[in-house]
Amino acid sequence: MKRPTTFSVWIIVLTVTLVTALIPLDPYLSQAAQRLPASIVHFNSRITDFGRFRWMIYGSGGLAIVSLVVHRASLSAESAARARTAWRLFSYFFVTIAGASALVNLLKGLVGRARPELFAELGAYSLSPWTGNNLFQSFPSGHSAAVGSFFGAFAMLAPRFRPLFLAGALLIGVSRVIVGAHYPSDVAAGLLVGLWCAVMTAFLFARWNMLFRLDAAGWPQPKMLGEETRQV
Repeated sequence: MKRPTTFSVWIIVLTVTLVTALIPLDPYLSQAAQRLPASIVHFNSRITDFGRFRWMIYGSGGLAIVSLVVHRASLSAESAARARTAWRLFSYFFVTIAGASALVNLLKGLVGRARPELFAELGAYSLSPWTGNNLFQSFPSGHSAAVGSFFGAFAMLAPRFRPLFLAGALLIGVSRVIVGAHYPSDVAAGLLVGLWCAVMTAFLFARWNMLFRLDAAGWPQPKMLGEETRQV
């Protein structure tokens, strides 16, 4: 099988495995997390909204448009090349994050899981698909998908720092459990959805010879800055 298909299969297997393992523990871990010391809950409530799709999509999309305008307006070849590289970079983030947003919102509607705030009334496993009600959009976690795609994109672009970026995504994901917005299985699924989108978009850009190139094993590797800038 080709690399994208192989990776997708592994992500599906990992997601099913983690979600299956966490689902029985969801109510206990969720309640325990919300009973943590107030200082920890407060800290997590401050950082959790970093994982909003809106600022990521608008920010990367806006910067991509600005970079494209600068590229078109540049008089020197060097300035145009740098602006083109910036446009490709911000476009990569935009496509990755927007794709994750579309996919995770589709899954939210399809599953319709009740959020932890309805635990006392409905329990941890109540499903009401396609209600359009945010209270029934717990699985997967949108914030986790956002940071999974955002930090996943950074991890693809800077492989040396992958542990740091993945730790950042996990930190925001865990905060969603601590503030009572999601169950642990929601977070695991969201993070993996975001990561999958980051890798799939890297494959797509590599095929277009933008930012990435496929190595001998068929895996997308980031181009050197000079290599990308010199590309016509």
